[in-house]
Amino acid sequence: MSSSDLFVSAEGAEWVNPEPGVVRRIMTYLPEMMMVEVAFESGAVGAAHSHPHIQASYVAEGSFEVTIDGRTEVLKQGGSFIVPPNLVHGVKALEKGRLIDAFTPHRAEFLK
Repeated sequence: MSSSDLFVSAEGAEWVNPEPGVVRRIMTYLPEMMMVEVAFESGAVGAAHSHPHIQASYVAEGSFEVTIDGRTEVLKQGGSFIVPPNLVHGVKALEKGRLIDAFTPHRAEFLK
């Protein structure tokens, strides 16, 4: 890794549209960890799914209905949640908002 890889400007990150009303961009990553910004329109859903990565998420803006392993709670700006490996989880944006997700290890499929 070169020293230029240690810093990523917002302009250098490409947005992708994984689901209706949802866009995400990789903020930075190493093999051991990845940070991703995910923006949601009001009512948009991050469909229930699971993966072998540990995921920690911070509500940077808005409010979300978050379901992890069948348990649902509403989190507002400043709230956070963590998802152990392989648990089914998903979110619904109760208003326009953004999540900052961290994954360990990185999500290789996001790099394709």
